[in-house]
Amino acid sequence: MGAVSSVPAPDSRLTPGGPGYRRMSFALFLAGVATFALLYSTQALLPLISDGYGVSASDASWTVAAATGGLALFVLPMSALSERFGRRTVMTASLAVAVTVGLLVPFAPSLGVLIVLRGVQGAALAGLPASATAYLAEEVRPKALVTAIGLFVAGNSVGGMSGRVITGWVAQEWGWRVAVGVIGLVAVGCAIAFRLLLPAPRHFKAGSLHPRRLLGTVRDHLADPLLRRLYAIGALFMTVFGGVYTVIGYRLTEEPFSLPQGVIGSIFLVYLVGTVSASTAGRLVGRLGRRGALYLGGGTTAAGLLLSLADSLPLVLLGLVLITAGFFAGHAVASSAVSKTATHGRAQASALYQSAYYIGSSAGSTVGAMAFHAQGWSGTVSVGLLAIAGVVTITLLGTVAARRHILANAH
Repeated sequence: MGAVSSVPAPDSRLTPGGPGYRRMSFALFLAGVATFALLYSTQALLPLISDGYGVSASDASWTVAAATGGLALFVLPMSALSERFGRRTVMTASLAVAVTVGLLVPFAPSLGVLIVLRGVQGAALAGLPASATAYLAEEVRPKALVTAIGLFVAGNSVGGMSGRVITGWVAQEWGWRVAVGVIGLVAVGCAIAFRLLLPAPRHFKAGSLHPRRLLGTVRDHLADPLLRRLYAIGALFMTVFGGVYTVIGYRLTEEPFSLPQGVIGSIFLVYLVGTVSASTAGRLVGRLGRRGALYLGGGTTAAGLLLSLADSLPLVLLGLVLITAGFFAGHAVASSAVSKTATHGRAQASALYQSAYYIGSSAGSTVGAMAFHAQGWSGTVSVGLLAIAGVVTITLLGTVAARRHILANAH
């Protein structure tokens, strides 16, 4: 009697052009829109918040740093909850809490209350980034993963752009409180559509909430040299981005630009460049490799920082375009590499990346504002260039380590 040959089961994970892929992509795109629109809803309004409460730029910048800091602190615990209760459940609950707080933000009676609400909002949003990338790693075929994560990051860029543009024009007519209220309502719509569209997970396997197992997974990830480098790269890229976009509104309200709030909000249309660069990250890695793509992203960002020093509005805008393109490309490449590198505990691996990334955002917002207060825009640019030098150095260390590994295997 002949042996029965076993036929491997077909791969049921989602792939571009296949059933459910578009719904999944659009749902997570909307989640990305809501996340960044809420997370940075006060960033374009900082000059108005400073005037409204009678505080300095560095004080007002805490409304951004509190949100990103809250996310950085809670992303790992939220990722653990997603391992136990499911990615879709945690993402839905996170958005529900975040949009509820978003509707309370316009009524903050003082800067202190506003900062607390923003911290709570950031903590709630912590359930989105790591859970989304873990969901994609489980539900999408590996060859399509970079593209799928790029689309989620593109949603981040659209959320960041639309939030700032909308708030800029609304605030010019009705003040910053009405502006953040409008963003809250937009986020409510995105959250409802997200929950209706996202396909139920088919490959999720519930894990344990046992603290010892969680700490063991975290130690495994932190012991991986490649993951450590990717975490540092994400933090440094976001230090640049957080600093630049926290301070740019102050610079453009001053001489020689003296732009009105609505026009300053429209400056954030350059986020569309980030949408394109993030969504094409997969092709960039295919042509240049991961490290080549990171070199290109870092170099593009540095060129933009230098251009932004000019007292010419067209050159400043071109600088912002390059900064945005380089940042989103680098972020999409690094975050997708984390999902590919982690062999287990993907939610924790992604959570550690997101934690480092948003710590970078908080540091960039605070240090960038302090540097601007001390030395003007050139101080903020100096902070950004130091961060990019770190990105290039870490990537170079990765290149050297890879060559040593190849030579060792050859012998």
